[in-house]
Formats: sequence, structure tokens, C-alpha cells
Amino acid sequence: MDRYAVIGNPISHSKSPRIHGLFAAQTGQTLVYEALLGPLDAFAATVQAFRAVGGRGLNVTVPFKLEAFDLADHHTPRARAAGAVNTLAFGSDGILGDNTDGAGILRDITINQGCPVEGRRVLLLGAGGAARGTVLPLLEAAPATLVIANRTASKAAELAEEFSSAGMTPPLGCGFAELAGQRFDVIINATSASLSDAAPDLPVGLYAPGSLAYDMMYGRGDTPFLRAARAQGAAHLCDGLGMLVEQAAESFQLWRGVRPETAPVLAQLRASL
Repeated sequence: MDRYAVIGNPISHSKSPRIHGLFAAQTGQTLVYEALLGPLDAFAATVQAFRAVGGRGLNVTVPFKLEAFDLADHHTPRARAAGAVNTLAFGSDGILGDNTDGAGILRDITINQGCPVEGRRVLLLGAGGAARGTVLPLLEAAPATLVIANRTASKAAELAEEFSSAGMTPPLGCGFAELAGQRFDVIINATSASLSDAAPDLPVGLYAPGSLAYDMMYGRGDTPFLRAARAQGAAHLCDGLGMLVEQAAESFQLWRGVRPETAPVLAQLRASL
């Protein structure tokens, strides 16, 4: 039987085994998907051992996405743009590394939330790994503008500069204070502030009429970022649970050649929070 897993440290909290189990049942695929605890000093060896016993692919989570990038023999364009890998596929020509995070959030925003990105003013908060994996898919969706803002303005400027020659309208990078006076249709929080029960310190008045506030974090009820967005007048609020399911569907399609329906899986996960 084909074997897949999610590897991370810690890993017991992962929803991926449940998600992919639901995908497999829905699509009639016969496979086993498990959670794999990766030793912090033996990621590559653990991956190779899993592959040696018939593993076909891995999802990769914290803290191994950079090591997974280095381990892959080939990379998709979106993985190269992100500089990190969250999906490994094992084939006869080696290991393919992909990054499905950006595609997952874009599909969640545009399909599940019914919020177009094309022609819209988009603000991406943060300049770390979560933000980096989102930039190329957002640019490919042709927003009117993409602004990357970070507490440390130089990091946002550096990230924007990396995509200045991507053949699309280049993003702009700035600090939070420089956002004052601007308005956006979509604001995405890719910072880790919610982990500290906080929200980014943003100027008031950023949310345009009908705007969407999107937090990559998720949980029961509003995150601190979403609470702040609600108070500032955001018309629509969304957390990152849909992103989790959609990026998993991207991985499943890469491995199995079929794309599962995500709406029923997302509904089951939401009900269990």
C-alpha cells in the first residue's frame, strides 16, 4: 500500500492525517497517511528511511521546510520562489520539492471566500517564511498593487526586491507606520503575532469598503488579528483553516493525480474545533 506522512517536530497536533484520510476516502484512493516525528538532528536520514520502506511522499512542517528544500533534487518554481519546501514527492528521477502554501491561501481566498485578487489592492503583513511562500502566487493573480509590510521595514523591502524582476508588477516593501493613509481590499496576516495573543501594530483606516481580513493562523473564534480587523471595519474575516485544507489538496493532487473536494473536509474540521 502506498505510504505518505507529514513530518515535523512536534507533530502529534497535526491535522494532516485526518485531512488526507478524508481525501483518500472521498476519491477512492488506497493509501496510508501517518504522522512522523522527525528528530531535530536527523531529518534527511528519517526521510530517506521512510522512502526506503515504500514511502511515496511527505508533507513537511516546522522546523524542517528549509532542510526539505536542500534535500530535494528538483524544485517547482513556487518552491524556488519560497526558498522552502512543504511537500516532497519521491520518483525514479529523485526527490521533487514543492511549496503548496501560497496556492492554498490563494484558492481559499478566491474560491472559498469568493474574494477576487485580480485588480485588488493587497497588503501582506510579515516578511518571514510564511509570507515568502505567498508572494509569487499573489503576484500571479494580478493584483492592482501588492504591498509587503513588516515591523522591520528593511526586511519587507528586501523581500519585495527579490520579486522585482518576476515579470509582473513588482511588490512594494515598507514598515507598518508607512501604511498610514493607504486602504486595501485584502489584508493577509503572515506574521506570528497571533501566537503571542497579539495583533500587528497597524495604523487605523487600512480597510477599504468590502475588504477581507485574512489570518494564516486559526482556532476557535477570532484570532487577535481578526478581532482587531473587526474593530477597524473589515467587512469579511477569515482564518487559515481553509488554507491548511487547500494546501493539503495541492499536495494530494501532486501525489495522486486527482484533486479532492475541499469544502466537505473543511466543514468537518471546522465543526471539530
